[in-house]
Amino acid sequence: MPERMPNPGLVAEHALFAPAAGRLAQRYALTRLARPPASGYYLCLGAEGLELRLAGEHTHGPVRVDFTAGAMAHRRRFGGGRSQALARAVGLKPGYNPIVWDATAGLGRDGFVLASLGCRVTLCERSPILAALLDDGLQRASLDSELAQWVETRLSLVHDDAAAALAGLSAAQRPDVVYLDPMYPPGKSKVLVKKEMRALQQLLGEDADSAGLLDAALASARRRVVVKRPQRAGTLDKRRPTASVASKKTRYDLYVTV
Repeated sequence: MPERMPNPGLVAEHALFAPAAGRLAQRYALTRLARPPASGYYLCLGAEGLELRLAGEHTHGPVRVDFTAGAMAHRRRFGGGRSQALARAVGLKPGYNPIVWDATAGLGRDGFVLASLGCRVTLCERSPILAALLDDGLQRASLDSELAQWVETRLSLVHDDAAAALAGLSAAQRPDVVYLDPMYPPGKSKVLVKKEMRALQQLLGEDADSAGLLDAALASARRRVVVKRPQRAGTLDKRRPTASVASKKTRYDLYVTV
């Protein structure tokens, strides 16, 4: 696993985007750049939203959070609805939509799916890079005619260390479910060659504190903690789950807290 790299700077693609870029940079303590760097990763705010780019020729395409089209739109419409493994793992039932803390939000995909199915989801992300990408993606989703009616009421973003944030919740604020999707361990899974995963591994490094986060999640969740794992990976911190829900490539380990 590569060591964590310095946070990339933020550049506005055009002067029109400079004020919004300035606000993002201030909110997430990002360095403003006058122009793209000659090499390495950088954030760029332009007409397509905020993107994580890799400078230089023959690089992979940009990484961005887009809930309105592409793979996310397809998953929302054809991903199996409330019968899919993710929904069953968090405990969705007829008439019951749990309140969920996605404590390792990443690019927000699983949290967004759960919100689309009726859950109120808090996306918690400590990386300023990912938090900024999520912020931009949620802003654009809130302007989409199909999504606007529920995005603002079911999804919220917290930029903080999840273990500390969970520990600071009052009894009334505790979620029904805490969802964890820690960085996948090294292996031969095809997921490791995807551009998003390569970028995140290089920028964020390895999850060295997943065990502590699991402890915080278990102390906070009213009903259960759900940990997403590759199908053949071991359990997180070698802790035996109460049960598991499996899909083709993924396993959801359940730790019941009631």
